[in-house]
Amino acid sequence: MPREPANSIPMELPADDLTFLRDLVKLSRQKHHHVAWVDRDGTDRVTTLSQPEVVRLNQLAHRLRVSKVELMRQASHIPVGKFISSSKSETAALTPPLANGAN
Repeated sequence: MPREPANSIPMELPADDLTFLRDLVKLSRQKHHHVAWVDRDGTDRVTTLSQPEVVRLNQLAHRLRVSKVELMRQASHIPVGKFISSSKSETAALTPPLANGAN
C-alpha cells in the first residue's frame, strides 16, 4: 500500500499553531550564527542567532562602538522583568566606552 506524500496530510491545528510550526521550519532553513561570550557570572555562553538577529546585534554593537561579544556581556546586566521607561529618556542603559577607554 503506497504512502501518501506528507504534504497531502491535513493538519487539524489552530492557525496560530500552524504559523508557529511554519516559522520553525523557516528558521531552521536559515543560516545560523553563533556568538561566543562570557556571562556576567563568568560562564561561557554561545548564543545562536538567526540572520535578522545577527544583523540587528551588529548594528547595535556598531552604534555603541563595542564588539558583539562585549555587547552581549553588557546586555547580561539588563534586569529581567518589567521594563519601566521614564518619560525623560527612551535610550538604553548600554553606553559606548569613553574616548580615553575608561568606562
